[in-house]
Amino acid sequence: MLVSDFDYHLPEELIAQEPLAERAASRLLHLERDTGRHEDRAFREFPDLLRPDDLVVFNNTRVFPARLLGRRAGLHAQAVSPRNPAAKEFLTGKVEILLTSPADDRRRTTDDVVWNALVRPGRKIGVGERLLFGPNDELQAEVVARGDFGERTLRFQPVADFFALVERIGHVPLPPYIARQDRAADRDRYQTVYARERGSVAAPTAGLHFTPEVLARMEARGIERAEVTLHVGLGTFQPVHVEKVEEHKLHTEWFQIPEDAARRINAALDAGRRVVAIGTTTVRTLEFAASQSPDGRLRPASGEADIFIYPGFQFRVVGALLTNFHLPRSTLLMLVSAFGGREHLLAAYQHAVKERYRFYSYGDCMFIQ
Repeated sequence: MLVSDFDYHLPEELIAQEPLAERAASRLLHLERDTGRHEDRAFREFPDLLRPDDLVVFNNTRVFPARLLGRRAGLHAQAVSPRNPAAKEFLTGKVEILLTSPADDRRRTTDDVVWNALVRPGRKIGVGERLLFGPNDELQAEVVARGDFGERTLRFQPVADFFALVERIGHVPLPPYIARQDRAADRDRYQTVYARERGSVAAPTAGLHFTPEVLARMEARGIERAEVTLHVGLGTFQPVHVEKVEEHKLHTEWFQIPEDAARRINAALDAGRRVVAIGTTTVRTLEFAASQSPDGRLRPASGEADIFIYPGFQFRVVGALLTNFHLPRSTLLMLVSAFGGREHLLAAYQHAVKERYRFYSYGDCMFIQ
């Protein structure tokens, strides 16, 4: 299977650069996966598209300001002398990093000091370099390992509260296709209203449309909810650098399925009720957990998920999916193609382009059932 099979043309002006004034004002493209029939709806209608006995599963991960702007540290050439042991560091160039995941087993606690990160300019930053962040160099790191495609492992000097400092000096990690700097408002809008568990470097964007009012309407209809966690990292948005889909390897991302969620999901499956996943990260969490169980039942668990879903995959848990529109040739487009059928899915995307839907993170959504 070729990566080029998941390509489509998207006019640049359809890439949403700003969120709508109202979260729930998004458009919704409703796709029937069996027939390929699609129709234009509004996201506010989403509760009405659900069945009364559906179980809707959300990813409650919380985005943190994982984008850090800083500089490289160095020494003046003339200052490198035994006569001047206290030579001052000087500005050698700007650097930008995106924290993607902790590099050890200490999962996102306040003493996490070793992180995997994407670094720009990647080619120039070598092992042993020191990077300084914050207006007063409050956060300092050493590059301790080098990976592919600009990846580095950074060891941060201990601080009293790592995340409190990152929250203060960091920036919202807006995707590169949003061609503007982050603003204060993005700290709220690039976050779901039900976000709780800190750890993601990108939002689970299908959830951005929900409001307390929409959730209340679902509850009023008696629709059951469950929450899992998958901290969005490099595995979700890394580019595909191979020609054949099967040769792509996904980075792992940390997930957790609480006991209550496992119980609710298993009960729904046992009763033949539909499990509705809000977003591709929820799909990956549920289907990875099912793949680790010989009977397909979910068990309370946490760990690293690396499941790569593309056409031909047999879904064991998810029966319907709410998702945003995804980049051409991406693993996310492959996942939704696996669920909705590649031909049906790409035809629906063509319709969305023709009807001027808004695409990607701050864009409109699709409900596949």
